[in-house]
Amino acid sequence: MSLRQLLFPLAFLLGVLSVAATKSDTPVDTALTETMSTMHDAMHDVQLTGKPDIDFARLMIPHHQGAIDMAKVELLFGTDARLRRLAQEIIVTQESEIQLMQKILRESNE
Repeated sequence: MSLRQLLFPLAFLLGVLSVAATKSDTPVDTALTETMSTMHDAMHDVQLTGKPDIDFARLMIPHHQGAIDMAKVELLFGTDARLRRLAQEIIVTQESEIQLMQKILRESNE
């Protein structure tokens, strides 16, 4: 089974979950839904190569960016100090992980 065959059911499930998550029209829910939609679109647009390391990095970059964007929404709207701190940590760690994956892709000429 190819990586694409493994990932499409997951992408479908995530799409279903994102539709299910659009039950509210509050500003926070609208913002979260937009971040998920952007992330799913970016992940879907990734050109898979059949090279596990390259495909992993290419898919994880938009996934991490989606987490960063969702964390920023938490910082704008959230009130729980623990979740706001977690959001800050997500932003810092996943930004550095994106930079590492981008470096690896550049070094791999990908």
